[in-house]
Amino acid sequence: MDSNNNLNYLKSGVDLNKAASLKENMKSLLSKHQKENNIGNFGGLFEIKDYKNPVLVSSTDGVGSKLLVYSDLKKYKLLGQDLVNLSVNDVVCIGAYPLFFLDYIAVEKINEENILAIIEGIVEACEENNCKLVGGETAQMAEVYTDGKFDLAGFIVGIAEKNKIKNKSNTKNGDLLIGIPSNGIHTNGYSLVRKVFELEENKEILFQQFDELNSTLGEELSKPHISYLPTIKKIENYMKISAHITGGGFIENIPRVINENLDAIINDGSWEISPIFKLIQKYGKISDQEMFNVFNMGIGLVVVVNKRKF
Repeated sequence: MDSNNNLNYLKSGVDLNKAASLKENMKSLLSKHQKENNIGNFGGLFEIKDYKNPVLVSSTDGVGSKLLVYSDLKKYKLLGQDLVNLSVNDVVCIGAYPLFFLDYIAVEKINEENILAIIEGIVEACEENNCKLVGGETAQMAEVYTDGKFDLAGFIVGIAEKNKIKNKSNTKNGDLLIGIPSNGIHTNGYSLVRKVFELEENKEILFQQFDELNSTLGEELSKPHISYLPTIKKIENYMKISAHITGGGFIENIPRVINENLDAIINDGSWEISPIFKLIQKYGKISDQEMFNVFNMGIGLVVVVNKRKF
């Protein structure tokens, strides 16, 4: 029998040698940033210290179709940073601090350079957020992902003292809503953005300079999500709770953090809507209602505070 006709894992789309090489290079990369790493172990380890009555807070998310923009621009490191920052924001909204992070990357086939760039971005963002990358998974799935497509997800665990958890039950009539600026689109609404600018057929527009943006479209669309951890640290004693303005914009996210018997009053014109949103609306002929349904419109975090104490 001709051995060349025998089936094996490589012919099925899984390259074990590339996977092993990637794992070794990940270990080398992490050793530059973390004294200890769990790459290669079956489970990630993390020791909890200095908490009297700790509560763990978890979240999982992905960057959605924004990863197609990063891929078109070959900005894989920024993709990793984006993933961590958006995950951090989800746990700090209720008063937790990030502890550790895990990633999941699913690919058609391993491109070691690109994946290591993503991991480097993840590790650097973890450092900036006082968080540790304790593990992850890279899955080769040639039958699921084709033509170089891939997906990415992050899993974060944070911690807080039980008596410091922020809860919407504490919100009251007369509380103040404070908007913290975003630096652009962040990670939500990219499916609509791609349709507006026809990015599937017209990738060249990513490199086009727009006077409204004072940059190329690609530079604007590839800005990583802001981490609001430093901001939360400064105002946590005043903050009752906060809303991370992600998918669904103000309309879906603010009601999640206030009592059901309350309504949020947003003063139209009390902040400057970022130029990128005006450009999207003009190009796509999108209604105001739809813009606020989809995008953060220049406000990435809404903090609820007691008006009398702030």
